Amino acid sequence: MKIASWSGPRNLSTAMMYSFGNRPDFSILDEPFYAAFLAETGLEHPMRDAILASQPTAPRIVATLCAKGGKPHTYQKHMAHHMLADFPLDWAADAVHIHLIRHPARVIASYGEKRHEITEFDLGFAAQATLYDRLGGLILDTSDLRDNPRDMLEKLCSELGLPFSEAMLSWPAGGHPADGIWAAHWYNAVHRSTTFNGPEGPLPVVGRDDLLQSALPFYNALKARKLQPSAQSAS
Repeated sequence: MKIASWSGPRNLSTAMMYSFGNRPDFSILDEPFYAAFLAETGLEHPMRDAILASQPTAPRIVATLCAKGGKPHTYQKHMAHHMLADFPLDWAADAVHIHLIRHPARVIASYGEKRHEITEFDLGFAAQATLYDRLGGLILDTSDLRDNPRDMLEKLCSELGLPFSEAMLSWPAGGHPADGIWAAHWYNAVHRSTTFNGPEGPLPVVGRDDLLQSALPFYNALKARKLQPSAQSAS
Protein backbone atom coordinates (compact mmCIF):
# COMPACT_ATOMS: atom_id res chain seq x y z
CA MET A 1 0.00 0.00 0.00
CA LYS A 2 1.16 3.50 -0.85
CA ILE A 3 -0.40 6.22 1.30
CA ALA A 4 -0.18 9.84 0.20
CA SER A 5 -0.99 12.12 3.12
CA TRP A 6 -1.93 15.71 2.26
CA SER A 7 -2.11 18.75 4.52
CA GLY A 8 -0.97 22.29 5.00
CA PRO A 9 1.70 23.16 7.58
CA ARG A 10 1.13 22.75 11.32
CA ASN A 11 -1.49 20.02 10.87
CA LEU A 12 0.08 17.26 12.98
CA SER A 13 1.44 15.92 9.70
CA THR A 14 4.84 15.10 11.20
CA ALA A 15 3.29 13.30 14.18
CA MET A 16 1.21 11.22 11.76
CA MET A 17 4.32 10.44 9.74
CA TYR A 18 6.05 9.27 12.93
CA SER A 19 2.98 7.22 13.87
CA PHE A 20 3.08 5.29 10.60
CA GLY A 21 6.87 5.31 10.55
CA ASN A 22 6.96 3.48 13.87
CA ARG A 23 5.22 0.50 12.28
CA PRO A 24 7.70 -2.15 11.13
CA ASP A 25 5.79 -2.62 7.87
CA PHE A 26 6.02 1.03 6.73
CA SER A 27 8.71 3.20 5.23
CA ILE A 28 8.17 6.96 5.09
CA LEU A 29 8.92 9.78 2.67
CA ASP A 30 9.02 13.33 4.01
CA GLU A 31 7.78 16.16 1.74
CA PRO A 32 9.56 14.95 -1.39
CA PHE A 33 8.42 17.89 -3.55
CA TYR A 34 9.69 20.60 -1.17
CA ALA A 35 12.91 21.41 -3.06
CA ALA A 36 11.14 21.27 -6.42
CA PHE A 37 8.52 23.66 -5.07
CA LEU A 38 11.14 26.13 -3.86
CA ALA A 39 13.09 25.92 -7.10
CA GLU A 40 9.97 26.54 -9.19
CA THR A 41 8.53 29.40 -7.12
CA GLY A 42 11.74 31.09 -5.99
CA LEU A 43 10.15 31.61 -2.58
CA GLU A 44 12.31 32.35 0.43
CA HIS A 45 11.75 29.74 3.13
CA PRO A 46 13.81 28.96 6.24
CA MET A 47 16.80 26.77 5.24
CA ARG A 48 16.05 27.30 1.54
CA ASP A 49 19.60 26.63 0.28
CA ALA A 50 19.98 23.50 2.41
CA ILE A 51 16.63 22.16 1.21
CA LEU A 52 17.50 22.76 -2.44
CA ALA A 53 20.76 20.88 -1.95
CA SER A 54 19.11 17.95 -0.16
CA GLN A 55 16.48 16.84 -2.70
CA PRO A 56 15.94 16.58 -6.45
CA THR A 57 14.46 19.79 -7.86
CA ALA A 58 13.08 18.30 -11.08
CA PRO A 59 9.40 17.43 -10.50
CA ARG A 60 9.50 14.40 -12.83
CA ILE A 61 12.43 12.89 -10.91
CA VAL A 62 10.52 13.41 -7.65
CA ALA A 63 7.43 11.82 -9.15
CA THR A 64 9.49 8.77 -10.07
CA LEU A 65 10.65 8.49 -6.46
CA CYS A 66 7.07 8.77 -5.22
CA ALA A 67 5.95 6.01 -7.58
CA LYS A 68 8.29 3.54 -5.92
CA GLY A 69 7.24 1.47 -2.94
CA GLY A 70 9.10 0.79 0.26
CA LYS A 71 8.63 -1.93 2.83
CA PRO A 72 5.32 -3.69 2.33
CA HIS A 73 3.81 -0.19 2.65
CA THR A 74 4.91 3.43 2.24
CA TYR A 75 3.62 6.57 3.95
CA GLN A 76 4.33 9.77 2.04
CA LYS A 77 3.89 13.12 3.78
CA HIS A 78 3.03 15.88 1.29
CA MET A 79 2.23 19.57 1.67
CA ALA A 80 -0.75 20.33 -0.57
CA HIS A 81 0.61 23.66 -1.78
CA HIS A 82 3.88 22.01 -2.87
CA MET A 83 1.97 20.36 -5.73
CA LEU A 84 2.00 23.19 -8.22
CA ALA A 85 -0.38 23.03 -11.16
CA ASP A 86 2.24 21.76 -13.62
CA PHE A 87 3.77 19.16 -11.30
CA PRO A 88 3.05 15.54 -12.30
CA LEU A 89 0.43 13.65 -10.30
CA ASP A 90 0.37 10.41 -12.29
CA TRP A 91 2.39 8.74 -9.51
CA ALA A 92 -0.61 9.21 -7.21
CA ALA A 93 -3.05 7.17 -9.29
CA ASP A 94 -2.46 3.98 -7.32
CA ALA A 95 -2.09 5.65 -3.91
CA VAL A 96 -4.57 5.82 -1.06
CA HIS A 97 -5.06 9.43 -0.03
CA ILE A 98 -5.43 10.87 3.47
CA HIS A 99 -6.19 14.55 4.02
CA LEU A 100 -5.30 16.00 7.43
CA ILE A 101 -7.20 19.13 8.41
CA ARG A 102 -7.01 21.53 11.36
CA HIS A 103 -8.99 24.64 12.20
CA PRO A 104 -7.38 27.61 10.39
CA ALA A 105 -7.11 29.67 13.59
CA ARG A 106 -4.86 27.01 15.11
CA VAL A 107 -2.81 26.70 11.92
CA ILE A 108 -2.32 30.47 11.63
CA ALA A 109 -1.28 30.79 15.28
CA SER A 110 1.16 27.88 15.08
CA TYR A 111 2.63 28.84 11.70
CA GLY A 112 3.06 32.42 12.83
CA GLU A 113 5.44 31.27 15.55
CA LYS A 114 7.82 29.98 12.89
CA ARG A 115 7.33 32.42 10.02
CA HIS A 116 6.12 36.02 10.22
CA GLU A 117 5.13 36.62 6.61
CA ILE A 118 2.07 34.44 5.93
CA THR A 119 -0.26 34.23 2.94
CA GLU A 120 -3.26 31.99 2.30
CA PHE A 121 -1.12 30.14 -0.23
CA ASP A 122 1.35 29.27 2.55
CA LEU A 123 -1.44 27.68 4.59
CA GLY A 124 -2.57 25.48 1.71
CA PHE A 125 -6.31 25.22 2.40
CA ALA A 126 -7.38 26.03 -1.16
CA ALA A 127 -4.70 23.71 -2.58
CA GLN A 128 -5.84 20.88 -0.33
CA ALA A 129 -9.49 21.31 -1.31
CA THR A 130 -8.47 21.19 -4.96
CA LEU A 131 -6.46 18.01 -4.42
CA TYR A 132 -9.34 16.38 -2.55
CA ASP A 133 -11.69 17.16 -5.43
CA ARG A 134 -9.21 15.59 -7.82
CA LEU A 135 -7.97 12.61 -5.81
CA GLY A 136 -10.65 11.87 -3.22
CA GLY A 137 -9.64 9.96 -0.13
CA LEU A 138 -10.18 10.00 3.62
CA ILE A 139 -10.33 13.20 5.68
CA LEU A 140 -9.09 13.22 9.26
CA ASP A 141 -9.58 16.24 11.52
CA THR A 142 -6.53 16.35 13.76
CA SER A 143 -8.58 17.66 16.69
CA ASP A 144 -10.37 14.28 16.70
CA LEU A 145 -7.00 12.57 16.52
CA ARG A 146 -5.72 14.47 19.54
CA ASP A 147 -8.94 13.81 21.47
CA ASN A 148 -8.65 10.04 21.07
CA PRO A 149 -5.69 8.76 19.00
CA ARG A 150 -6.57 5.10 19.36
CA ASP A 151 -10.16 5.55 18.23
CA MET A 152 -9.26 7.59 15.15
CA LEU A 153 -6.27 5.48 14.14
CA GLU A 154 -8.28 2.29 14.47
CA LYS A 155 -11.01 3.82 12.30
CA LEU A 156 -8.48 5.05 9.78
CA CYS A 157 -6.79 1.66 9.53
CA SER A 158 -10.17 -0.02 9.13
CA GLU A 159 -11.02 2.31 6.24
CA LEU A 160 -7.64 1.60 4.69
CA GLY A 161 -8.04 -2.16 5.04
CA LEU A 162 -4.92 -2.18 7.17
CA PRO A 163 -4.52 -3.95 10.53
CA PHE A 164 -4.17 -1.48 13.39
CA SER A 165 -0.82 -1.59 15.19
CA GLU A 166 -0.14 -0.51 18.77
CA ALA A 167 3.14 0.89 17.45
CA MET A 168 1.19 3.78 15.92
CA LEU A 169 0.35 5.25 19.33
CA SER A 170 3.92 6.25 20.20
CA TRP A 171 7.36 6.75 18.72
CA PRO A 172 10.90 7.45 19.96
CA ALA A 173 11.80 11.03 20.83
CA GLY A 174 14.35 12.79 18.66
CA GLY A 175 12.89 12.43 15.19
CA HIS A 176 13.06 9.84 12.42
CA PRO A 177 16.02 8.97 10.14
CA ALA A 178 13.84 9.88 7.13
CA ASP A 179 13.19 13.44 8.35
CA GLY A 180 13.80 16.14 5.78
CA ILE A 181 16.71 18.48 6.47
CA TRP A 182 14.18 21.21 7.40
CA ALA A 183 13.33 19.27 10.55
CA ALA A 184 15.92 21.36 12.39
CA HIS A 185 13.68 24.40 11.95
CA TRP A 186 10.14 23.00 11.93
CA TYR A 187 10.06 19.79 13.98
CA ASN A 188 11.41 20.90 17.36
CA ALA A 189 8.22 20.26 19.32
CA VAL A 190 7.40 16.90 17.77
CA HIS A 191 11.01 15.78 18.29
CA ARG A 192 10.40 16.21 22.01
CA SER A 193 7.20 14.19 21.86
CA THR A 194 6.69 10.45 21.99
CA THR A 195 2.94 10.38 21.33
CA PHE A 196 0.06 12.56 20.18
CA ASN A 197 -0.61 15.50 22.48
CA GLY A 198 -3.92 15.65 24.31
CA PRO A 199 -7.00 17.69 23.40
CA GLU A 200 -6.43 21.28 22.32
CA GLY A 201 -7.80 24.23 24.28
CA PRO A 202 -10.03 27.06 23.05
CA LEU A 203 -9.40 28.44 19.59
CA PRO A 204 -6.68 31.10 19.62
CA VAL A 205 -7.46 34.69 18.68
CA VAL A 206 -5.49 35.54 15.56
CA GLY A 207 -4.64 38.97 14.24
CA ARG A 208 -5.11 37.98 10.60
CA ASP A 209 -8.85 37.84 10.07
CA ASP A 210 -8.25 38.02 6.32
CA LEU A 211 -6.38 34.72 6.42
CA LEU A 212 -8.95 33.14 8.71
CA GLN A 213 -11.92 34.10 6.56
CA SER A 214 -10.25 32.99 3.32
CA ALA A 215 -9.37 29.57 4.76
CA LEU A 216 -12.56 28.77 6.68
CA PRO A 217 -14.78 27.87 3.66
CA PHE A 218 -12.25 25.29 2.46
CA TYR A 219 -11.77 23.87 5.95
CA ASN A 220 -15.52 23.63 6.57
CA ALA A 221 -16.14 21.91 3.23
CA LEU A 222 -13.51 19.28 4.03
CA LYS A 223 -14.68 18.94 7.63
CA ALA A 224 -18.18 18.04 6.44
CA ARG A 225 -16.67 14.89 4.86
CA LYS A 226 -14.34 13.91 7.68
CA LEU A 227 -13.99 10.49 9.28
CA GLN A 228 -16.27 10.63 12.30
CA PRO A 229 -15.10 9.69 15.81
CA SER A 230 -17.07 7.01 17.62
CA ALA A 231 -20.03 8.20 19.69
CA GLN A 232 -18.25 7.31 22.92
CA SER A 233 -15.12 9.19 21.84
CA ALA A 234 -17.08 12.24 20.75
CA SER A 235 -19.12 12.47 23.96
